[in-house]
Amino acid sequence: MEKTLLSFGHGYSARALAKRLVPQGWTVFGTTRNPDKARALTAEGVTPILWPHGDLRAALSKASHVLCSAGPEAEGDPVLALLRDPIARAASRLQWVGYLSTTGVYGDFNGEWVDEETPLAPSTRRGQMRLGAEREWQSIPGLPLHIFRLAGIYGPGRGPFEKVRNGTARRIIKPGQVFSRIHVDDIAQVLEASIKQPAPGAIYNLCDDDPAPPQDVIGYAAELLGLPLPAKVPFEEADLTPMARSFYAENKRVRNDRIKADLGISLIHSDYRAGLRALLSEEQE
Repeated sequence: MEKTLLSFGHGYSARALAKRLVPQGWTVFGTTRNPDKARALTAEGVTPILWPHGDLRAALSKASHVLCSAGPEAEGDPVLALLRDPIARAASRLQWVGYLSTTGVYGDFNGEWVDEETPLAPSTRRGQMRLGAEREWQSIPGLPLHIFRLAGIYGPGRGPFEKVRNGTARRIIKPGQVFSRIHVDDIAQVLEASIKQPAPGAIYNLCDDDPAPPQDVIGYAAELLGLPLPAKVPFEEADLTPMARSFYAENKRVRNDRIKADLGISLIHSDYRAGLRALLSEEQE
């Protein structure tokens, strides 16, 4: 049976998934607002669709699988704002639908552990919007929906090495603060595993095994590069953007047991140390 994925907001994580699917013979449609990015997607074997004016309904009519990575807007999920009714009509024939959310929907737990059963209490505007989008997708009857709550994403082009090398990295210290994170390769493998083992209604946390203070990650990157440790800066004195500061408003450790138990996942990069070593090795090849 032909497999066709329609990927809304075909960005960093979705492109990593497509790199797994295209060699297996999948047809992948990916939306983008950027004509230059559209050309890059074509080179990756993806059929680009310019959002929102491309032929989205035709692609949806061909899709067996749908992935939404598009971020919510103030008025709600942009995909459902445009295509809720066609998606609802397609629900009974779609084999799998994935929505990429964030662990920000859990809110602040003062460094304690959360899992997929933890009550949702997002404390940031960004987390509240994501929760609203989750509920929009969940409200479509019969949709084979799978929600993936992603921790902080890193990978090729999104690691700390450049800032450490150019001297702009800082070790920002907020006592007790930890973040969970996930390498993009592991996001892609979890999505592929879920596609192969659909469980409509499932919710999965995507993170590695080692929630860690952000200053430890920066310090390890410097160690790998053989460079001096970046300066320590107390959080209160750090000149952060509002977006960066908002990440520090929530502090939790995220459990990933479900992806292992239900999907048989063995993480490619079990912690930030393994992930950073792999990134540096890839740079040096």
